[in-house]
Amino acid sequence: MKSKPEPGDLRERALRLLARREHSRAELVRKLGQAGFVQDDIESLLDEFEGKKWLSDQRFAESYVADHRARAGNVKLAYDLRQRGVSDAIIESVLHENRDTELERAHQVWQKKFGVPPVDMAGKIRQMRFLQNRGFTVEMIRKILGIPIEP
Repeated sequence: MKSKPEPGDLRERALRLLARREHSRAELVRKLGQAGFVQDDIESLLDEFEGKKWLSDQRFAESYVADHRARAGNVKLAYDLRQRGVSDAIIESVLHENRDTELERAHQVWQKKFGVPPVDMAGKIRQMRFLQNRGFTVEMIRKILGIPIEP
């Protein structure tokens, strides 16, 4: 049976989590809450951390996108960031910088997995589904596979 954590352990636990990697505020609230800490204490500590610039959803989003953009499209990146509690405004600002390279990244992901155009309809569907699951838009997928875009 787990004992109730000491209030002083909250700061130590939060700093340990942030030392490993960037976290969103929502991630830290969830992780610290699961560890048994009081919600009000968590919120006040995270407010302090944000004031000291130790915790930043903007910085977390930039770090997450930098780590995952090579294998995911903007749709998937936005979804993942929303799941981690990042606001839509921050997501839009971070992903706006990536829009110019998204088609190139989609082509690289396709090239690494398949490398050759599909020969039949089943292959085309398989390749399209793969790229959609990676978060690339249908328009981008059609460009890569050479499928005409319908008006």
